Amino acid sequence: MLMNAPATFIQSYIDDLNDALNQLKPGAALTRIQAAWLGTCLTGILLMNSVCWAKFERASLGDCKVAALSWVFRKASIPWDWLLRVSVVLILKRYGITEGVLAFDESDRARSKSTKRIYKVYKQKHKGSGGYVNGQTIVLLLLVTSSITVPVGFFFYMPDPALKQWDKEDKRLKKSGIAKKDRPIKPERDSAYPTKTEIALGLLKEFKVAHSLIKIKGVLA
Repeated sequence: MLMNAPATFIQSYIDDLNDALNQLKPGAALTRIQAAWLGTCLTGILLMNSVCWAKFERASLGDCKVAALSWVFRKASIPWDWLLRVSVVLILKRYGITEGVLAFDESDRARSKSTKRIYKVYKQKHKGSGGYVNGQTIVLLLLVTSSITVPVGFFFYMPDPALKQWDKEDKRLKKSGIAKKDRPIKPERDSAYPTKTEIALGLLKEFKVAHSLIKIKGVLA
């Protein structure tokens, strides 16, 4: 399957997105190159059912190079937070949604066993094999309505490495018969590694600021 231009409805979505960005945050609109890149990626995801630069390059017969697609993603000054916020606003407006229930969920995503370069990746128990694998944990905030369910916020969770190491060592010493007073004191949690509860509260606050007109009938967690 080939792609040489964004699908019509994707182009319309990007145009609406840019208009909304200009209204909510002047100067945050995508540049012509950024808009073209986003259109290519969204069309590629639609056709390939995957986020893969190499697949996008093949589907475009080499017009969209892996290096160029990757560079824009990593280096361009795209207002990612505002894109998510405005996208949700457009979806809620499109479906006439004024109320719903907020629900929290989390998802463990297994990655390569050896990777250490992916954001907030850590050693996880692999449910399928019973072994361990490096992976990510994503905490999701979903808005559940009578017509659709849409993700409205997310955050990557990762255990505090220092606390995790302390817990492992504390259990070892306890098993060896070392009294609690002689074991190392539990360190303070690093604010860079919030708990899932702290993440959830932060996502709720962000939703309230971004979508204050939406009536929330309940919160599930």
